Amino acid sequence: MRVLGIDCGSRVTGYGVIDSNGADCLFICCGAIRSKSSDPLADRLKTIYSGIVQIIRELEPEAAAFESLFYATNVQTALKLGHVRGVSMVAAAEANLPIYEYSPLEVKSAVTGYGRAEKPQVQQMVRALLKLNAPPQPYDASDALAVAICHIHTNRFNKSLAAHV
Repeated sequence: MRVLGIDCGSRVTGYGVIDSNGADCLFICCGAIRSKSSDPLADRLKTIYSGIVQIIRELEPEAAAFESLFYATNVQTALKLGHVRGVSMVAAAEANLPIYEYSPLEVKSAVTGYGRAEKPQVQQMVRALLKLNAPPQPYDASDALAVAICHIHTNRFNKSLAAHV
């Protein structure tokens, strides 16, 4: 299974693609879609949408995994993040990808074993789990890979449960 993990942000949206046979995860690629904070929001959303569409076309993932919204104290930030998640999900839905969402706690727990892990801890565990020589950069990309890894682990767990029912 090839999974696209997406870490949404209005200035930097991270992405990470991994393959898995259900047990092991293999790194395919990761990176960040960057938009200029000086651009109008609509232009930034278009850049992010186009970037995700291109990644999906080139790498042909079978599923897309997102981190669910978290509580934000700044309403404007939460609204912008919601817009980014919306265009990102539309890009995945248009490609007929099944879409999965995981809370930040679920993602961190799946990767580090601790739901309150800091970004450097997540980044180092992603490096170790994917057997990379260096930590994936930027944090947005390592967070996106963590979401993809979380999906693989959760999917494997759910299939295991279903087999025993």
